[in-house]
Amino acid sequence: MAERVKRLRRSGRNRLIAGVCGGLAEYFGWEPSLVRLAYVVVSILSTAFPGILVYLAAWLIIPKE
Repeated sequence: MAERVKRLRRSGRNRLIAGVCGGLAEYFGWEPSLVRLAYVVVSILSTAFPGILVYLAAWLIIPKE
C-alpha cells in the first residue's frame, strides 16, 4: 500500500497574493487566516525578519499546487 507523501506547495484554494501562507497552512493542517496573521505580526515586530523578502523568496521557491 503506497503512503501519500505530503509536499509543501503554494495553495491554489487558500490564496490572497501568491498562496504561500495558504500552502504552509495546508501542509501543517493549520487555519490559513491564523498563519497569515502570525506572518504579518512577526514581520512587523521583528526587525531581523525581512518579511517581504522571505515571502518573495518562498513565492519563487515553493512550487504551485
